[in-house]
Amino acid sequence: MTDSMLPNPTGRVLAAVDASIYGQSVADLAAWAAQRLATGLDFLHVLEREVEQMPISDLSGSLVLGAQEALLLQLTEVDEKRAALARERGRQLLEAAAARASAAGIAEPGQRLRHGGLLDTLLELEPETRLLVIGKRGEHVDFARGHLGGQLERVVRAMQHPLLVAARAFRPIERVMLAFDGSPTVLKGVVMLAESPLLKGLELRLQVAGRADEATARSLTASATRLRAAGLQISTAIDPGEPEKVLAEAVARERIDLLVMGAYGHSRIRQLIVGSTTTALLRACPVPVLLLR
Repeated sequence: MTDSMLPNPTGRVLAAVDASIYGQSVADLAAWAAQRLATGLDFLHVLEREVEQMPISDLSGSLVLGAQEALLLQLTEVDEKRAALARERGRQLLEAAAARASAAGIAEPGQRLRHGGLLDTLLELEPETRLLVIGKRGEHVDFARGHLGGQLERVVRAMQHPLLVAARAFRPIERVMLAFDGSPTVLKGVVMLAESPLLKGLELRLQVAGRADEATARSLTASATRLRAAGLQISTAIDPGEPEKVLAEAVARERIDLLVMGAYGHSRIRQLIVGSTTTALLRACPVPVLLLR
């Protein structure tokens, strides 16, 4: 296997930025990941078409022909100005993110301004992407209700690459926790983490939430041994309780800077990450989350 934790070891880190308060955190987290992986970094901003537009046809019955044509012309001009402003804002967002990454030591971060849907664009770029970085919520999410971004949930479901989800603020990453449940996805993630430079030299806590049967306990011991041999500082813990409560409390108590979880599988943790309802742990977690495939 390669020394990368990702399917594409020659790809670059791709960071999706928008005008939300997560913009700076995404840039900082992406720069950190690109430096750890010793790879290039591209920032992406997608100009999505407005969902709600004035239905011009609804005005046809109430306006005379001349007024109708004049209004259509004015609406077209407004639409063109709006599009130009959106492009300019997108360029400024990309330039700000690139400048922040450059200040962090990234050489020549790329800037990509694309038209279309975010998910479609990410899927198109996935073959050349090594790691995707995205904010927990976009600029249109209702923060008062604590919702996750709908875009994030769709991306988590569709992407096949590991996904690094930025929290509201970035801080240096020194202590990492892997939510360990002994599932095939997590065991594959252990192999990825052992072979990747992303977490080398950092403190990694393997945290079991709930009761650990004999098979899980054996897997925990074997995984800890493998990760120690790969140069990580490993500790293990088994705490009873519901995963969302145990993991959230451990993140706070152990001063964790990054939570690592498997995004697929059949455990309760899987249900938290990709479910039919909001993902409680992602919503509440105050630190970045790395979702493994």
